[in-house]
This record gives sequence, structure tokens and C-alpha cells, in this order.
Amino acid sequence: MDSLTEQRPGRFPNRKNIIFYEERNFQGRSHECGSDCADIQVHLNRCNSCRVENGCFVVYDRTNFMGNQVFLRRGEYPDFQYMGNMMGMMGMHRGQFRMRIYERENFGGQMHELMDDCESLQDRFYMSDCQSCNVMDGHWLMFEQTNFRGRMMYVRPGEKPAATRPFLEPV
Repeated sequence: MDSLTEQRPGRFPNRKNIIFYEERNFQGRSHECGSDCADIQVHLNRCNSCRVENGCFVVYDRTNFMGNQVFLRRGEYPDFQYMGNMMGMMGMHRGQFRMRIYERENFGGQMHELMDDCESLQDRFYMSDCQSCNVMDGHWLMFEQTNFRGRMMYVRPGEKPAATRPFLEPV
């Protein structure tokens, strides 16, 4: 894993914390992070295991927040090679993806349906904002900015009448 982004910016006393290890089973040199790190290889030669002590993180397999992403919750991950086989156990959705997005809260304003990635809601649908949604199939990551940049929001299946409610979890 080469880069990571923190799910929720940590503030004491609930500081988010992840420790990366060069070797499997938490062996070898280690590096502790509590915030964004665009290139873990600045601190370690490689990363083969990690321990999330508090919070949730998105870990990328390439530098600068690029490549495949893995969502990590509190716990121990002793072997990243095994993680590829674990993806199905970590919430990978194998069916279709479908979500309706609405311009205003409580499903008001323009409505559009998404079934695949969208780099820009503004360019594709001429929407000025997205304030509510209904996720019918799959799990989605919504981004603050175009081209999958900025803060991400993890959205679970179900109706979401307002973007400020807890259904959207900052990633």
C-alpha cells in the first residue's frame, strides 16, 4: 500500500491512528500515521501489514492516492497479499450499481439516475448541487470535487433525504 487518506480528521481525544509495517504479521520497521500520507514509501521500503488502532482509513495501492482502494476499519491486517483475496469479505459488491441523486433535500429538484462512475455531476447532468439520494444497489463513494478529487463520502444502500445526516460517512 503506497498512500492513504483518513476517514475523519482526527482531534484529541479520538485521534485516528494507523501503523504500517514493512513485513507481514506486524514485523520489521513501522510508521505511524494519523492523517493523509501521499507516499508511505518515504517512510518504509514496502508495506505488508498494518494495524488500525482507531478510526477508519482508505488505503491505496499506488502513491498520490491513486490505484485500487481498500477501506480499513479498526483492526489488524497481518498480510496485505491476503487482502486481495479478502476483498469479497470487505463489502465488495458484485451486482449492479444504481443510485438516484436529487438536487435538493427530501428528494426535491432535478432527479437523475446513476449506474456507473461519473466524473462530474455538473457536466453530465447540469446539476448545481446534490443534496439527497436513494441508493438502490451497491455502495458508492461520492466526491466533493470533479474527477474523483476532494473529500469522499461513503454512501450505503437506502434513502438519504439530506446530505448532512449520518448516512454519509466522510472518508
